[in-house]
Amino acid sequence: MQFQKDKSFVLGRFKSIRFAFLGMIKLITTEHSIWIQCVVMVVMVGAGFWFHISRMEWMMQILCFGLVLSIEGLNTAIEKTADFIHPEFHNRIGFIKDISAGAVLFASLASIAVGMLIYVPKFI
Repeated sequence: MQFQKDKSFVLGRFKSIRFAFLGMIKLITTEHSIWIQCVVMVVMVGAGFWFHISRMEWMMQILCFGLVLSIEGLNTAIEKTADFIHPEFHNRIGFIKDISAGAVLFASLASIAVGMLIYVPKFI
């Protein structure tokens, strides 16, 4: 089967959005790290309503959710691609996967810092 480009711009965009939603559903239904991050997200949304955080705090919190989930999705894609290309353990593949996981950690630590800036003053 040969790839055929859509001749209609609008139809092509709808297909792209459909594939993006399918990818999002695959991530949510198959990756344990995404499950944990979604649970944390639900808890933080609940905390946001409980503490009546400001509009700016909501924006920062939502941005952090999107950042961590997006980077985690890219990390998963890199790991799956690396495993497909080289299923056995290899030092270079391990190095690539470690760097990818490190990117998730950077995003997570930044999000934790934002969460602390939002919520710690509410407890003090």
